[in-house]
Amino acid sequence: MFYWLLKLVILGPVLRLLFRPKVEGLGNVPRSGPVILACNHLSFSDSIFTPLVMKRKVTFVAKAEYFTGKGIKGWLSRMFFVGAGTIPVDRSGGEAAQAALDTLLRVLREGNVAGIYPEGTRSPDGRLYRGKTGVARLALESGAKVVPVALLNTDEIQPTGTLIPAIKRVRMRVGKPLDFSRYAESRGDRFVERAITDEIMFELMALSGREYVDVYASKLKDAQLV
Repeated sequence: MFYWLLKLVILGPVLRLLFRPKVEGLGNVPRSGPVILACNHLSFSDSIFTPLVMKRKVTFVAKAEYFTGKGIKGWLSRMFFVGAGTIPVDRSGGEAAQAALDTLLRVLREGNVAGIYPEGTRSPDGRLYRGKTGVARLALESGAKVVPVALLNTDEIQPTGTLIPAIKRVRMRVGKPLDFSRYAESRGDRFVERAITDEIMFELMALSGREYVDVYASKLKDAQLV
């Protein structure tokens, strides 16, 4: 209830007025049944604008730290993420990635919409990076169709490290659903999972117009810290 109150009454109308979202292909999102929204990741605000424009509730996962802050700031952060339908996941342990996938799989098995960033982290420079195969495992385990969603300019609206977003029209492009049911008997095959993931990333590249780099964004970020 709080999700829809926040989206339709409290925060959603303000965000729509300020950022005037322009979405191409919104009708490509199935009206019912489990759906995976596979999005490129340019900005913290991606998890705000994507659920805002969708007609169905979208569930992302986020690190548990967003829900455990103290004071007014912590309370506001917690209430925002709860209201946005985000589920906390402890990312401190070695099983963090699997915990996130298990959470999203539960959402899909209930017939709902799960959002995922196949790159696993925000792009460090606006380019599109190699996808991790968790999105393929989700598709094979759930049987859900995958809808590629390209965020086109959120890195201009809220660059990494920026707290206050620039007031600018949000632009997104939604691709046609991808059906991987033909691979249903190949669950656990890492070559099939890689092929599915690469197909999804190709669609995101075509939709976004962003340069594709065939390395993991997380490895690039780690190298920059050395």
